[in-house]
Amino acid sequence: MRIALACLLLWQPAAMRPAMALDTDPQVERSVTRALDYLAREQRRQGYWEANSGQYRVAMTALCAMALLAEGSTTTRGKYARNVSRAVDFLLDTAQPGGLIGYADDYHYTYGHGFSMLFLSEVYGEEEDEERRRQIRQVLERAVRFSAEAQTSRGGWGYVSARDGNDFDEGSTCVTQVQGLRACRNAGIPVPREIIDRAKQYINACMTVDGGINYSIRGGGARAPITAAAVASMYSAGDYGESEDVRKMLEFCKNNIWPQGGAIRTNGFGHWHYLHYYYAQVMYRDEALWPKYYGELKQVLLATQSADGSWQDGQVGNVYVTAINATVLQLDRAFLPIYQR
Repeated sequence: MRIALACLLLWQPAAMRPAMALDTDPQVERSVTRALDYLAREQRRQGYWEANSGQYRVAMTALCAMALLAEGSTTTRGKYARNVSRAVDFLLDTAQPGGLIGYADDYHYTYGHGFSMLFLSEVYGEEEDEERRRQIRQVLERAVRFSAEAQTSRGGWGYVSARDGNDFDEGSTCVTQVQGLRACRNAGIPVPREIIDRAKQYINACMTVDGGINYSIRGGGARAPITAAAVASMYSAGDYGESEDVRKMLEFCKNNIWPQGGAIRTNGFGHWHYLHYYYAQVMYRDEALWPKYYGELKQVLLATQSADGSWQDGQVGNVYVTAINATVLQLDRAFLPIYQR
């Protein structure tokens, strides 16, 4: 009975679920509202968001719209319904007949493809219009097939499809594919098990003796951000620390990102926001350590937010870090199945 009830609550439309407290700290509530309002202002008339210099429109659109979904809005209900709906329309319009969600001339299209699978899968369960649901499902089914064909001979993914002759792979793109594919499976889209199994084997093969994850299977040195992302993707793949490999990755993260009893490091890492976007997903599932970790993380985020509601980033752009920080600050809402405990 409990399992049946849990499944029912999981798949209820977000707007119909009981409201969940974001945080007892009113500063967090204000921070999230300012961040989401900033994102809503930054959306272009055609429905997309973009990074610095007009880059990564597909990836930025999916990430920003995910942050709005985390608030509880859907394509038809909620404060940001119009923004979410326009984002869905943009991504559906970019879907290619061969399955790629994005543009083939974008050298980093795998990121956008993975994040789009993640976002559209979360939308699919909430969509009330039957014709639009059919369209989303069709796009996702083709997207899964594209990811399967894009997988490299070693089981990972690169910036573009291996089907086009590029057998290069690296950790951060692999993570986006695993989470996107898992979200598709959660939404009822068929995903062959062997795709996920090969990806898990790839991640494990990238591990160093101390549990860190190299940039790629070819080496490059263990990197804390990629290790955090790898653990989050392994969780998405169904390994919540049962395997020895994931336990070693978790130990690496505890030693290098947030030593227990210590404080969150605010420097010394490249891609700091990326790191905590994924590590927060990992820590959220640890109900014992989450309150302390989140308490420290939110203080850093509150102290560094700009007056316009954004967080500053000179590399990828303010839209990018604002989207992922707003998502992290809303994990307790538990509206998005992919991030739930």
